[in-house]
Amino acid sequence: MRSLTSMSPRLDLPILKLEPILKPAIWGGRRLATSLGRALPEGVDFGESWELADLSGDQSVVADGPLAGMPLGEIRGARAAELLGEAPLLGGRFPLVLKLIDARTVLSVQVHPGPAACGRLGGGARPKTEAWYVMAADPGSALYLGLEPGVDRRAFEAALAAGEVEHTLHRQEVRAGEIAFVPAGTAHAIGGGILLAEVQQSSDTTYRLFDWNRVGIDGRPRALHVAEALESIDFSSSGAPGFDRPRSGRPGVSCPEFTMELLAPEEVAAGCAVSSTGFVALMGVSGAGTAEVRAGGESRRLGLGETLLVPACWAGRVEVEGDGGLAILAVSAGTAA
Repeated sequence: MRSLTSMSPRLDLPILKLEPILKPAIWGGRRLATSLGRALPEGVDFGESWELADLSGDQSVVADGPLAGMPLGEIRGARAAELLGEAPLLGGRFPLVLKLIDARTVLSVQVHPGPAACGRLGGGARPKTEAWYVMAADPGSALYLGLEPGVDRRAFEAALAAGEVEHTLHRQEVRAGEIAFVPAGTAHAIGGGILLAEVQQSSDTTYRLFDWNRVGIDGRPRALHVAEALESIDFSSSGAPGFDRPRSGRPGVSCPEFTMELLAPEEVAAGCAVSSTGFVALMGVSGAGTAEVRAGGESRRLGLGETLLVPACWAGRVEVEGDGGLAILAVSAGTAA
């Protein structure tokens, strides 16, 4: 492994392919292997593949090229301007985490705090707004997003005490290709039978409200964080949160924390450009075939279930062209610090 300090300061950062961080989960399955071709250990169900992360306990590592083996956090620390451009750090770290999530069964009902709740809670809580792109969904699969109309804190606490939380949540069936926005403060759960891509702020602060009375991998009930969750939920809104589309007009989500836009297969086939004042992360999320990602005279191939990170030094000069089968999420940071 070469270090950044041993390399010429004029060496431009390459397009980065990172090693996935696989996460076993009681609610996970095998779709990362069967649908996305990942090599998984036998006999273990996996719920998540962290494609890009710069957290204290989870560091993405460069998979190949001149920076092979280098943690993303080290690159961020040594070459922040070239990596991030105008994208702000979040708590001193790379601002976003990208994941693939395989929910064989329903996830816990949970909530992530916003900045105000983090200030009240302390203890290292970090804000977390996220968005999802549904890559595959079994018939009848659903997301739980937000509260039903009329559910205030008192009603929610009563339902929680009675073990009837599901009835307070807005349930919506989903199909492949749909997009959902989950701003901080939204009570939510991913239903079973769904494979999705997640874009989120760089935070692992999750407050679990209800876990469907099941036990964890160790055979014990998983910890709940009811007091913190109640402090974090936004009880002023109901139903699935609305969202703005990217300025490009493409399907996706635009919010202060990030922009997530979908490059459709026909657009990729014709060749298209992605612009940003910071980095751009590209994820192959549906279809077959591959695409070529070009930036700064370099070219990398991208396939289904794969992720590439284009540093900000190539902002405004990222071109994507494929064979007509692959849809791609293009993700860039927003303006929220």
